[in-house]
Amino acid sequence: MERGTTAQLTAAPALPTTAALALGVAAMAVAALTVGAYPLSLGEALAALFGWGDARAATVVWGVRVPRVAAALLVGAALAAAGAAYQALFRNPLVSPDILGVSAGAGLGAVLGIFLSLPVAAIQLFAFAGGLGAVALVGLVAGSVRNADPTLALVLTGVVVGALAGAATSLLKVLADPYDQLPAITFWLLGSLASVTQADVAPALPAVALGLVPLILLRWRINVLSLGDEEARALGVEAGRLRLTVVAAATLITASVVAVAGVVGWVGLVIPHIARMLVGPGFSRLLPTSCLLGAGYLLAVDTLARTVARVEVPLGILTAAVGAPFFIWLLARGRRGWS
Repeated sequence: MERGTTAQLTAAPALPTTAALALGVAAMAVAALTVGAYPLSLGEALAALFGWGDARAATVVWGVRVPRVAAALLVGAALAAAGAAYQALFRNPLVSPDILGVSAGAGLGAVLGIFLSLPVAAIQLFAFAGGLGAVALVGLVAGSVRNADPTLALVLTGVVVGALAGAATSLLKVLADPYDQLPAITFWLLGSLASVTQADVAPALPAVALGLVPLILLRWRINVLSLGDEEARALGVEAGRLRLTVVAAATLITASVVAVAGVVGWVGLVIPHIARMLVGPGFSRLLPTSCLLGAGYLLAVDTLARTVARVEVPLGILTAAVGAPFFIWLLARGRRGWS
């Protein structure tokens, strides 16, 4: 570890400030209320938002756009927060929330629910349970491996469990009704907020908040963990217990929003790295910056998804179109470490 790393983790942040980012995201949220199949002026959108507008505008704003904007903000912030936590845990800025199989497990759960023709609430519950179950299996298998680096064991087991979940998902797609179930499965796996409602967002909000609480309370210990297990142990931090807590919290966050929006890739990889380039590797600054950037990014992507074409474009396509070139650029730079 290079000298000055600890100082980098605790240095004061430069611009952009959290307040500036929050104002920018709020402005984007208000602007998103004005665009869509039924366009509204800024004045009409604000009037409907505060109950002053006509009934049609109020129905569009509160019945369709407010839940969708809220879902985009929640999903983007949650995936970015989980990505930042995983990257700090594994000390690798190229890690994403998919690394432990949570997205693959949630995808399998949702596909099973669609295959069984269950209602939307049950599909979301299956997705949530599938994500948590996949990571629980990863932890169980990785914990049984002896004489191996715990981080490496988690990563390798996550890859295997994710592959198994992907194979099971493919099998269900082959067996699904090609005229009814298969299109729904495909659309869900690509990620979308097209049919999100307030009832979908409400259960995810407390789950995400519950996952964020330990990340916020343990932010200084997570900084220490990013220095390595030996350094953390020397500073009095129990690395194994802290690692389990971070994995559980990030998994809960990811599974909660994947159950609402489907599989939306690249947000947890790209956004924390951009935040790190803006404010540095200190987790106390990285976490709120990642949340705000993730919320604004997915809101912009979702607004583009419902306006760029006559048919709505799945979120996964647009996030991959941005994330893949960024990942290639990141590899081409050949950067090492956190800076």
